[in-house]
Amino acid sequence: MSHLRRRAPAGATRLLALATATAVALTASMSAASAQTVVKWLHLETVPENLKLWEDIAADYEAQHPDVDIQLQFLENEAFKAKLPTLLQSDAAPDFFYSWGGGVLRQQAETGALMDLSEAINADGGAWAKNYKPAALDGLTYDGKTWAVPYRMGTIAFFYNKALFEKAGLQADTIKTWEDFLGAVKTLKEAGITPIAGGGGDKWPLHFYWSYLVMRNGGQEVFDRAKNNEGDGFLDPAIIKAGEQLAELGKLEPFQDGYLGATWPQTLGTFADGRAAILLGFEHTEANQRKNAGDGKGLEAANIGRFPFPIVEGGVGKVTDTLGGLNGWAVTKNASPAAIDFLRFFTSPEQERRMAAAGVIIPAAAEAEDALKDDLMRQAADQLAASTWHQNFFDQDLGPSVGRVVNDVSVEILAGQLSAEEGAQMIQDARELD
Repeated sequence: MSHLRRRAPAGATRLLALATATAVALTASMSAASAQTVVKWLHLETVPENLKLWEDIAADYEAQHPDVDIQLQFLENEAFKAKLPTLLQSDAAPDFFYSWGGGVLRQQAETGALMDLSEAINADGGAWAKNYKPAALDGLTYDGKTWAVPYRMGTIAFFYNKALFEKAGLQADTIKTWEDFLGAVKTLKEAGITPIAGGGGDKWPLHFYWSYLVMRNGGQEVFDRAKNNEGDGFLDPAIIKAGEQLAELGKLEPFQDGYLGATWPQTLGTFADGRAAILLGFEHTEANQRKNAGDGKGLEAANIGRFPFPIVEGGVGKVTDTLGGLNGWAVTKNASPAAIDFLRFFTSPEQERRMAAAGVIIPAAAEAEDALKDDLMRQAADQLAASTWHQNFFDQDLGPSVGRVVNDVSVEILAGQLSAEEGAQMIQDARELD
């Protein structure tokens, strides 16, 4: 019996050839993709322009390293803090993540979740380490081990709406003391202007007030003793006085309606929309207020002024003592060499200068500040350069357990729910249990 082979139509043959070629190409593509090292980068950045710059820098790195895929992963600030401890102990841990340093970073290191970067950062005679300001690197190093790659430095200061100050007949450069500040609050209220945008919902934005008052009253010696559970600890008279001054501010009802439930983005929006005259915030407040404004534009940069937290008469703290961040990127224990190599690229003086020029950061890289163009950022950088004591955020420096109590107490004293003495005792109790 003969067997007849039926020939497929010419069109079908072409389709089969195309399908075969496509399958081969897809297989090759999938093979190439599977050969890539994925680097997971967990962050909480929300400013679109900043994210775009990060993505551009990641793309530049990927172009030089086609075997690496940098994936940015976002968590909102409060979700970041709440979920990170669990995430770090799971198989879904990122390769690296944003860190505020301090006791929180130290505790993360103690759990074994992080990679000790000392060997990598000090290799080749410390070539990588020399990229950074010594203070930035030292601030992320504990017991001789480096636990995060320095990224940015920052300081908290008052920002104000120049038009609203002018309407109230106020001059920011006359606010030299805490009493001057309270007087400014009263003047704004008398002019029918909400004095301060406050974020009581997230709590930590209001701990800046308590922290600065502790610094202005007691200075570094009192805070260091309290942190180390020495002497009177957080029951030191200077710290109790700080709480009393905070309560005095709260009695003036200086914040917008509903401030106890306001998140930080909502607080920025209140300031951006001109519904409050003052905001105690970060060095990059100008960019962040724009993003959170009702119209997406916010206050013009020329309408925003800045002044340092004032001194307290009779206190030992100086106006040049600063509170703020030393931020870095903590690397998890199972991160790939590609993640570390990318961080070396991302935080290099060249890239930090690029981010400084765009107004994204006050760089931690040495000799990169010359790229700063934004006037308010430049003022913050100059303030840091002249700092006589730069203190990391209290809620980060004291560790998560004590830090949570500090944030709670700050809000409750302002709201009149706790006395200064009760608040100090709660923090001291938490410190002793920590």
